[in-house]
Amino acid sequence: MTIPTVKAKLLEGKRGLIVGIANESSIAWGCARAFRAFGAELAVTYLNEKARPHVEPLARQLEAPIVLPLDVAVPGQMEAVFERIAQSWGELDFVIHSIAFAPRDTLAGRVTDAPLDGFLKTMEISCWSFIRMAQLAEPLMKRGGTLFTMTYYGSQMVVENYNIMGVAKAALESAVRYMAAELGPKGIRVHAISPGPLATRAASAIPEFDALLDKAKRKAPARELVAIDDVGAATAFLAHDAARLMTGQVLYIDGGYHIID
Repeated sequence: MTIPTVKAKLLEGKRGLIVGIANESSIAWGCARAFRAFGAELAVTYLNEKARPHVEPLARQLEAPIVLPLDVAVPGQMEAVFERIAQSWGELDFVIHSIAFAPRDTLAGRVTDAPLDGFLKTMEISCWSFIRMAQLAEPLMKRGGTLFTMTYYGSQMVVENYNIMGVAKAALESAVRYMAAELGPKGIRVHAISPGPLATRAASAIPEFDALLDKAKRKAPARELVAIDDVGAATAFLAHDAARLMTGQVLYIDGGYHIID
C-alpha cells in the first residue's frame, strides 16, 4: 500500500512528535508519511549521530521544522525534545512512540533466566520511556491529543523467540489502559498499535524472523503481510477528531492474524 494523494487535509493544523524513524523500513516512517500526507506538521527525532545521516533526508521529505537527537537512555534528552517543542510550537496534538530494545543476550535467552540489568534496560526503553513521554506531553496537549505506542501479538500469546520483549509489550499495553483512564478527562487518548510482523531493522534481532513472516502470511485471513503505510494510515485515523471517543485500544493491523489459532 502507498499513501494516496490526499485532497482533504484531515489533520491540517495538528502538530506531533514522531519517535523511532531509523530508515525507510521503519514503522515510524510509515506513520510519519501518513500523518504528513493528511496535513499534520511533524517534529522528528533520530537516535544518535550514526543514525542522523539516515534520518535527516527523511525529515526533509516531511518538511519537519524540528529535528533533534533522542536516545531515551540518555538523561535529559527527552526533556530537551519536549522543551524545544514547547518553545517552538507551545502545544502538541500527538506523539508516536515507536521504539523498543532488549540487550541481545537477554532477548535470546529464556525469560526465566533474564538478568536483572537486561530486564530493567528492556523495560526502561520499551515501556517506561512511553510513560515518561506521556508525562512530558500532557501539559502541551492543551486541547487534548493522542498518544501512540507500538506493540505486538507476542504480548498476549507466547511467540517463539520473542521472549523478554513479550513481557515488556504486555507491560506497555497495560500502561496504555491505565494512562487512557487517567488522561481521558483532559481529552487525551492513548492507544497501542499492534502491527503484524514487519521486516524492520529492529525485527532482524529476533531469531528465525523470516519463518515468522512466512507463517503470518500463510495464516492471516487476508493472506498478505502488513506494510508500514497500512500502519500509518490506520494510526492517522485515530488521531483525527472523528476518533475522539476511542481510547485505551490495542489496534491490530495484521490482516486478521491475531484471530486465528
